[in-house]
Amino acid sequence: MNNFSLHILAAERNFYEGDCISLVVPLTDGAYGIQCNHKNMVAAIVPGILEFSINEEERVVACVSQGILVVVDNDVKVLVDTIETPDEIDENRAKAAAEEAKEAMLQKQSIQEYKSAQMRIAREMSRLKLKGRDNNIK
Repeated sequence: MNNFSLHILAAERNFYEGDCISLVVPLTDGAYGIQCNHKNMVAAIVPGILEFSINEEERVVACVSQGILVVVDNDVKVLVDTIETPDEIDENRAKAAAEEAKEAMLQKQSIQEYKSAQMRIAREMSRLKLKGRDNNIK
């Protein structure tokens, strides 16, 4: 069997729990793929697009914020602050939030505030990218 157990949890909801055949998650080094019998690992998730296949016909795509990925013995946990499907994204709100974050980056501030603004921009740009994609999937 080529499945592994996947649990995707956001702060406000349990997004998915069940079997999965593949997962692509945005990490600090870029998009990272997980399949059955992947080595055990822990990694930082960055804002971006997450995709997973439940079976050969069913694929899910969503936008995630920062979080953590944990892989242990064919059990994968994705813990993120937020996760949204294309239908849940308000394009105008995402554009406004990206502009606010860009403005925040231009202000004199601490390194922590600057990094926080960078993460907000990355999240909003991922949301806009996902909303603009042809998402003919579940």
